[in-house]
Amino acid sequence: MVSGALKKRAIRKIGPRLYTTNTEDAPEVVIRRNLWQTVSLLFPNTVVAHRTALEAMPTPDGVVYLSGAYTRKMKLPGLTIQQVKGPGPLPGDARFIEGLWFASRGRAFLENLKPARIRSSARRTIERADLEKRLEGILRAAGVDALNDLRDQAATVAPDLEAEEELATLNDIIGTLVGTRSASLKDASALARSLGHPYDPARLEIFEKLFSELSGNEAVSRPSECSPADCASNLAFFDAYFSNYIEGTEFELDEAKEIVFQNKIPARRPADAHDILGTFRVLTDRKAMKMSATEFADADEFIRTLKLRHATIMEARLDENPGEFKTEANFAGGTAFVAPEIVDGTLRRGYEIFRALPDPFSRAAFMMFLVTEVHPFADGNGRTARVMMNAELESENETHILIPTVYRDDYMGALRALSRDRYAKPLVQMLDYAQRFTSLIDFSDYDRALGLLTQSNAFEHHRAMRLLLPE
Repeated sequence: MVSGALKKRAIRKIGPRLYTTNTEDAPEVVIRRNLWQTVSLLFPNTVVAHRTALEAMPTPDGVVYLSGAYTRKMKLPGLTIQQVKGPGPLPGDARFIEGLWFASRGRAFLENLKPARIRSSARRTIERADLEKRLEGILRAAGVDALNDLRDQAATVAPDLEAEEELATLNDIIGTLVGTRSASLKDASALARSLGHPYDPARLEIFEKLFSELSGNEAVSRPSECSPADCASNLAFFDAYFSNYIEGTEFELDEAKEIVFQNKIPARRPADAHDILGTFRVLTDRKAMKMSATEFADADEFIRTLKLRHATIMEARLDENPGEFKTEANFAGGTAFVAPEIVDGTLRRGYEIFRALPDPFSRAAFMMFLVTEVHPFADGNGRTARVMMNAELESENETHILIPTVYRDDYMGALRALSRDRYAKPLVQMLDYAQRFTSLIDFSDYDRALGLLTQSNAFEHHRAMRLLLPE
């Protein structure tokens, strides 16, 4: 039947005993599209093992590793199947597609700790640093119990794999990650955890994206002309008003003015009033705002300053633990922010990147996103992030960045573009426009500033309205 179909060109041969009815696409495309079916047809009753069991895909040069009764290699268009002599299915291995098995996680980690010769193609084990990174990721995502289960699983199959030495190494790595042993580690995230400062590697990648965008961006200097006390006070008021409005603390402008300038706290909403007042107090602390985070002695001082500013902003929200990092995970929409146990370490790693930025605008943008993306507190993260941003600008007498009510969607959209899609340019462009807008407002006179802000649609809520540059 196959021979007849070949003669009629209804099928074609693309490998040993391997045929397809797809006569249009390139053989390598057909094989990759039907990867595991192809492997199961040609290598039945084998186990997907070694690095392939951890990566669940071929190596960059197209190799899939299996464990079977003997060593065997087959080259196909776009794919090489390498069977390594080893045990068949062991306890914990899972049934896979059409006769294939998939190695358990415990087995896969032991196999990847075995010595492997370096070949012209990718070797059958992952690098030690990558293995440590994966273990740290399991601990970060699923906790100590998940690592203990993996260790128990590995201990069960180690005799069949003749991997007692590898089991001892695995125990050393896991023990070092959870703090019960001390072994030399190669991966940065695993080492940071062993030293007590675990961090989120995925967030670090996002911070590096922003760093790259900012480093290649020619920032425009917009020196502040808001030096008189009245000007600084009016600027801080509108900054505090908008920053709280964005977060849902909404007051009529005149009522907010009475809260800030007359300390008139409405009886029905004392906590909301203190949110605005606390933000205003931080922004008008001239000595503190004049100090860039690049001048801090170390990351410890950065953390202390961040907590102190948050404590002032949220001083009336005792239930939110002002000045203390969160103890429970927090979310916004579909975004899960950095887990509580790795907040400190992620902020420290982000701060290390921040210090290398060359100009105040870049540092301000990075600092705001760092605090926003980590979301280290139970509440008040956005307000604290924007204060930290404007402190960087204030420290070098650059114009602040206001985020007016009408600009909220632009602001949130730019944050999402970087956080979810790894696209940094919208954030830089959005903040640049906001600073340009702020630079055109004369804050020395309250009424004049109010008129220009109103003319620019700053207080509008309707999504169809845009933030205009004032005449």
